[in-house]
Amino acid sequence: MGADQQRMKAITAAKKLGIYLPAAPQEFQAAQLSRQEVEELERHPPDWLTDLRRNGPHPRPVVAGRLGISISGLTRAGIEGALTTAEINELRDDPPDWLIAERVVQEDTRQQDQRRRENEAERRARAASGQRPRPHS
Repeated sequence: MGADQQRMKAITAAKKLGIYLPAAPQEFQAAQLSRQEVEELERHPPDWLTDLRRNGPHPRPVVAGRLGISISGLTRAGIEGALTTAEINELRDDPPDWLIAERVVQEDTRQQDQRRRENEAERRARAASGQRPRPHS
């Protein structure tokens, strides 16, 4: 069986499409889709997929992204399930203390990651130029 003929489980297809599998139609949940079929859904989404992406419920990675926090932040806040767009918008419009705190954590993490990338790039540039590594301070 060629690569084009390989099938993926519905949970994998749902992750690729960014949807919450239990909210998808039963036919989709029971399907084994090819990569080409998933790409076709992406290019020409049926009404159910468009509606699901617009209104939810959304899987945790989508919820976290729309709230500007990590999935771990959702867990710390006790949010274990999917949320609808209306629920996400409600949290965004009137953010509870936990959401404000998690956004700070997320921003700190982004800044640390950026500094780490910059330091690594500097280290590689020094190594490429033959310079000795800078001592840690």
